Amino acid sequence: MSKATTARTYNQNHVHRKYTPGQRRVSIYVSWSYPAEAGRNPYELDNRFSTMTEVRRVAWPGYEAPEWSDPLQFQQGIAGSLELFFWAWAPFQQFVGETTGHVVPVFQRIDQAGFKLLLDERVLADADTVMVFGLDHMITNQDATLEEIEAVREFLRREGTCLILGPHHDVGLSDDLKVRNMEYHHHGDALVPRQQRFGKYTRALMKGLGVPVENRYGLRPALVPGNKKLAPLTITKDLDSKGWLEGVTTFNFHMHLPHYALTTDDTKSIHVLAKQPIDTSRPHPFIEAGNSEFNMFLWMPPNDDRAGDVLLADSTIFSTLFGLDESLEHFWRNIATEKRLSGKGRIDDSRRKRPA
Repeated sequence: MSKATTARTYNQNHVHRKYTPGQRRVSIYVSWSYPAEAGRNPYELDNRFSTMTEVRRVAWPGYEAPEWSDPLQFQQGIAGSLELFFWAWAPFQQFVGETTGHVVPVFQRIDQAGFKLLLDERVLADADTVMVFGLDHMITNQDATLEEIEAVREFLRREGTCLILGPHHDVGLSDDLKVRNMEYHHHGDALVPRQQRFGKYTRALMKGLGVPVENRYGLRPALVPGNKKLAPLTITKDLDSKGWLEGVTTFNFHMHLPHYALTTDDTKSIHVLAKQPIDTSRPHPFIEAGNSEFNMFLWMPPNDDRAGDVLLADSTIFSTLFGLDESLEHFWRNIATEKRLSGKGRIDDSRRKRPA
């Protein structure tokens, strides 16, 4: 990936991207309210992001360079840690932009300036792949409206579209404080509180779209014994008919990943394409229930009512805060390239839809 040399802009309206044969248009939609997250009381222990000061203390000396530690240059409250997400998504945006020839915009449900953007045609009209990152704490009450659900359903009626849902982890659901403490010591991240529940927006969207998945827990993935390399995914290759995981062996390490639990017995409508081995050396209720892997990457193929694909993958997979290697770049390229489409040909924008 080449180094960006252009100036940064802010407070601009999105410029519609024209359809280009063979070049997908990818967009990211972050379901949080930035003001609600940044404005959380740092005196509260649970259900908030860390302040930048807490990040610096835990990761010391990793963020002691002036560009992170100087309060005249970088915000030191919760807003500072939110900005780290944007820094870490930038390489993915650049990679996909260079691969497809289209810029990758990042939309926020409510941005820094308080502008509210529903997930509607303003986001969906010029996109082929839409990624919804479920990073809203449930306590902020972000909820998908009926109009948004219908807009996404209409988007998925277009041939060749893809919706990637990324509900984040759900740590500390239990009322038993001992169980919460067990979960905390399992993942081992001092920046994650004993209760940190994400994804009300994506849960509402999944329910409205009939996606039979629930994000649960925050599980620590296993490493290869003797080094820090992530244990390989268990991939069900015979179900991966579109090659989403072609050339992929692992994603990237993150200390607390959600288990995408199926809420249906219909294994034809949704496929678990990849499972991640868990670090079983650290106790967790999910492990005690007899599990050694969790569902990491899922695919809902098109059906009679939906022409597009639906994928489930955590937003951390698209962030370089947690590393980047050749395997992950293969995955990013698979997501971005035209060959993931079925052999029916690309349909220009939303003018043509699959027949009823």
